[in-house]
Amino acid sequence: MCTVVIDVECDRARLLAVRDEDPQREWDDLGPWWPADHPGVIGIRDRRAGGAWLAYDPQARRLAVLLNRADVLDLPESAVRSRGSLALDSVAGRTPTSGPLPMHGFNLLEVTPAASRVLSWDGRDLRETRVTEGVHMIAHDDLDDPDTARIRRWLPEFASSRPADAGWAARWIDLLAESATLPPEDDRAIIRDNNTHGYPTMSLLFCTAEVSSEHAEVVSHVLADPGQWG
Repeated sequence: MCTVVIDVECDRARLLAVRDEDPQREWDDLGPWWPADHPGVIGIRDRRAGGAWLAYDPQARRLAVLLNRADVLDLPESAVRSRGSLALDSVAGRTPTSGPLPMHGFNLLEVTPAASRVLSWDGRDLRETRVTEGVHMIAHDDLDDPDTARIRRWLPEFASSRPADAGWAARWIDLLAESATLPPEDDRAIIRDNNTHGYPTMSLLFCTAEVSSEHAEVVSHVLADPGQWG
């Protein structure tokens, strides 16, 4: 149940991405973990499957973030493929163009200086949503979904503090800290403990990122305690 806030301009995108995952599942912070298959790509690696939650290519100016979503996939688990390859393939310019896909549901946010989009797979249909200019949020359902409590609560706040200068990351981190005054079990929380909702996942880290025609940069911030701002 990850969360991403993204601000799209005509030639640049800035984003704040919060990763929720099982704290017992091993992972690695930002690094060039795939030198043979994806040289130059930097990302946050899932050790179990070897894929990435977030990945970016500084030279190609491409970034991708993977968010899980519910699905109606009708396959035995032995036939289900990991979603971890999606972000890595995306920054290499390879993404699914049609279903069916042997994967559980996902939202794949793809960011370039020229355009951003979300590819959504629910086990039946693969859909594309263009991310238009302005500030948007996405979590486990559709872009700017008003039925997602944290989006309904915080999207107006992020939109009203739309970044316009070099201080954008600090302002959005301050707003994230404000959101963390909510209990992590609250549906409106962005820093989350999803165990009470039936998922063994908690917020582990957040990243700020900027992608433009000049550069692609990502900074990660690991939480000292899962699900706690601290």
